[in-house]
Amino acid sequence: MPPSPPTGAAAPRKSRGKLIAIAVVLIVAAIVLLRWQPWSRSASGAAGASSAASGSSGRHAGRSGGGAFANQPQPVSVATAASGDMPIVITALGTVTPLADVTVRTQLSGTLQSVNFQEGQMVKQGDVLAQIDPRPYQISLANAEGQLARDQALLATARLDLKRYQTLLSQDSIASQQVDTQASLVKQYEGTVKSDQANIDTYKLDLTYARITAPVSGRVGLRQVDPGNYVTSGDTNGIVVLTQLQPISVIFTTSEDNLPSIMKQLHAGTKMSVAAYDRSNTTLLQNGFVQTIDNQIDTTTGTVKLRASFANSDESLFPNQFVNARLLVDTIHNAVIVPTSAVLNGSQGQYVYVVKPDNTVTVRVVKVGPIDAERTSIASGLAVGERVVIDGSDRLREGAKITIPAAHPKHASGASAASGANAASGAHHGHRRHASETSGQ
Repeated sequence: MPPSPPTGAAAPRKSRGKLIAIAVVLIVAAIVLLRWQPWSRSASGAAGASSAASGSSGRHAGRSGGGAFANQPQPVSVATAASGDMPIVITALGTVTPLADVTVRTQLSGTLQSVNFQEGQMVKQGDVLAQIDPRPYQISLANAEGQLARDQALLATARLDLKRYQTLLSQDSIASQQVDTQASLVKQYEGTVKSDQANIDTYKLDLTYARITAPVSGRVGLRQVDPGNYVTSGDTNGIVVLTQLQPISVIFTTSEDNLPSIMKQLHAGTKMSVAAYDRSNTTLLQNGFVQTIDNQIDTTTGTVKLRASFANSDESLFPNQFVNARLLVDTIHNAVIVPTSAVLNGSQGQYVYVVKPDNTVTVRVVKVGPIDAERTSIASGLAVGERVVIDGSDRLREGAKITIPAAHPKHASGASAASGANAASGAHHGHRRHASETSGQ
């Protein structure tokens, strides 16, 4: 039987192995903890949660702030609807057309002896413009006068013979046929004398035509021919073009839809005023009146022509000038008038923002009447004295709150600041007075 190992040596070896295993486990655990660092993740997670919470709170605060900003009163300008006269004006494009535009031509042939005008000169009717050499026509006149004198002498002799023959016939001394022949000769000489007198009148008229005079008063243009040239009645360009400037007319067109109201005024004998403005439609040139209307409508355009007459004392209207004509057809009295900028267009039609006493606005659909530049008449939907927004309406909606800035900076520190409504209303009345004065003109 083999001998058993000693018990005291085996026990220490087992204890040493356990200690080594525990040390290895602890070392591995320490390595794992050092690599993962769970305490750092928990701290960053807490920080992230805190940051997310604060971000959410910031966004919430931002939304709250934006909503508060959106509910702030919006600054606008307002005006008060006023009562006044609104002219019904038709605006049309027109052309300045002279009442007389004459190409001065010679009525006979001859050498142009002299030109008695300066280019661009104002002349009066009857003034001598040019002179054609009159000598050939003076010679012809003298010849015709000599022929007349000769034939008048023959006529006188024939009449004396006729008188003698009639005496002899009464005494039954000659045949009646001789008396009749002498009477016929007298008639022939009488016809010859009349023909000679007509020739004299013709040559006198030629001498008159040799002095070329102005047929109308006006301004002469550029000279078309120089002295010394031989001119004839068939010359196309003539000697000069003469244009009448005072008075002058403007021909403009308007739609056939406006014809009934225009004809109503013309049949009533109303002198309809017309204002002529420049190309930019800003400067008033002249005021005149409708002179006549064309007798038919142009079927291709559906328009009718009208002629307005202007005194043109300052010559502000020039032939063939383009103008904007404003025809005053009628005037609506006691109309509700607001600035044109107050009227807006939407899906529901034309509307305005009406200011309530609590400084909020409401949308009001209106029916618009005649419009005169910066003023618009309201046919229905608005009463006199109500305030409407004229500027800043793009930021408004139904029930929005508004604020009306001071009318002038100097009132900012004052005890009582004038509101924008009063300022706009005053400006509106100014425009209304200007339009009324323009229409009155």
